[in-house]
Parts: sequence; C-alpha cells; structure tokens
Amino acid sequence: MNLSVDIAGVTMKNPVTTGSGTFGSGEEFSEFVDLSKLGAVTTKGVANVPWPGNPVPRVAEVYGGMLNAIGLQNPGIDVFVERDIPYLKKAGATIIVNVCGKSEKDYLEVVERLADQPVDLLEINVSCPNVKEGGIAFGQDPRALYDITKAVKAKAKQPIIMKLSPNVTDITEMAKAAVDAGSDALSLINTLTGMKIDIERRDFVLANKTGGMSGPAIKPVAVRMVYQVANAVDVPIIGMGGISTAEDALEFIMAGATAVSVGTANFINPATTLEVVDGIKTYMERHQINDINELIGCVK
Repeated sequence: MNLSVDIAGVTMKNPVTTGSGTFGSGEEFSEFVDLSKLGAVTTKGVANVPWPGNPVPRVAEVYGGMLNAIGLQNPGIDVFVERDIPYLKKAGATIIVNVCGKSEKDYLEVVERLADQPVDLLEINVSCPNVKEGGIAFGQDPRALYDITKAVKAKAKQPIIMKLSPNVTDITEMAKAAVDAGSDALSLINTLTGMKIDIERRDFVLANKTGGMSGPAIKPVAVRMVYQVANAVDVPIIGMGGISTAEDALEFIMAGATAVSVGTANFINPATTLEVVDGIKTYMERHQINDINELIGCVK
C-alpha cells in the first residue's frame, strides 16, 4: 500500500502534516508523536527577528473550535536555525518551515537565511499584516500576493507553498495570483476572522478584539475552498481546517488536496496526526485501494 505523496518534488511518506502554530516546532509534541512517522512537520511561523506576539488574553474557546490572536509569537530565525532544525533532522522529520513577516524585506531575510539549511519546503504565511500597505494582509489583495510570491520565489532555494487566507471574496482569484507568480504549491485555509464578547464584562474576550477561528466548525468552508482551488489551478494543495479524524482528512483529499494538515485537534489529542494516518490506512484496506494518489480529487 502506497501512502506517499509528492509536494513540488518533495516526497512525504504519507499525506499528513501539522498545522503551523499548533505543534510548536516539533520538539514540543515529541513525547506524544514519533515525528519520523508523519508526512512532514510544519513549524510555527518563523520571522527574521523575535516577535513577542499580542497581549493576553489571546485564546478563547467557541462553539466548534477556538479563536486565537497569538500574533505569531516566535523566537526568530537565529534560534530556529540553531535549535529547531537540528532537532527535527535528528528526529527524522521532513521539514516544512512556515515563514512570516510584516514587509517583503522581512520575508526575504528569512528565506535567504534558510537557503543553505536542510529544510524541505517553505510555507509562506501571507496572512501577516503588510505594514507598508496600512495593515492589510498580503493574502487579501491579489496584486500584493502576486508581488510577495514572485519576490520569495526569486530568492528561495526550496519549493514554496503559499498559505492562502479564506478572508477574501474569491479564493480562486488568490490561488491563481500565487500560482502565476511561481508558487509551487498552496496551503489552505488559514483561520477565519472571528470575535467573542463577554456579556457579563461587556467587553471583548480577546485583547486583540478579533482572532482567527479554527476547529471543526470551519471544515465545510475549508473543504469547499480546497475543491474550488483544485479545479482552478494545477499545483499540489495541502488542505486544512477542522481536521480531527481520518474521515475529515479523506474529505479534503477527495476534494483535491494532495496532503492534509492537522491543527487545532492537536491541542485536544496530541496523537491526532498519527491516528489520522492509521485511519487512512484502514480506509484504504477496507476499500482495497493500493495508492493514496487514486483518491486525490476523485470527487468531481
């Protein structure tokens, strides 16, 4: 039985990776998960300098998921290169580095620093606010997305995956802009913007007022967007958004995703990723499917 998939020339031993920001940089979950058994480990966002993140409170539970306004807190590229990459390599993981920044220069500094590092793929988080454009995320304007993708692609030594925001009118327009600019693959979806109000305090639950919603409630939206994008562009897609079971993962794969990413479920059950891998195997055995690639995009 073949569970391996190809993302822009990089072979993942199975189609399951981790959602950026939900798995640390791998070591944090190593007591619960053998990292070498995952298709890949996708790290938390890495910036050119340390980011402190947003003020607390910055996480809130909601029906069907959670809101977070962490603000991409991370120790920066220097610590990541010295500490996290060696750990992941020793653990036998395929490495996808999530890259974040507030300007084109920020992104490029990280991409160039990773050029000679033993990492496999770069996932570019374009939900960061573009400070030069008044704070709108790079991923919410097709021209800005095209420009940042083209700039990153020109400098990157590894294949790049643009991570698309769902907070747009037409997800296919964004996907086409990224692919036209040279993106080798796409990740979708990132979180949906949400809000929660404490009616007793008559105030916002999150210090940031709004946060990104993730979890099971967003899965139907994510599956729909993956399906639309898979039928609009011809690059591999990593699908994500509310995956907590093998059945969830298989929906994304049948909609057109080559691989899937487990995010919020890691907070509830740290072993979810491996359970999803095992569940996909069981499904394939039950249906006498020898190659996972037969299922990719099988629903038209």
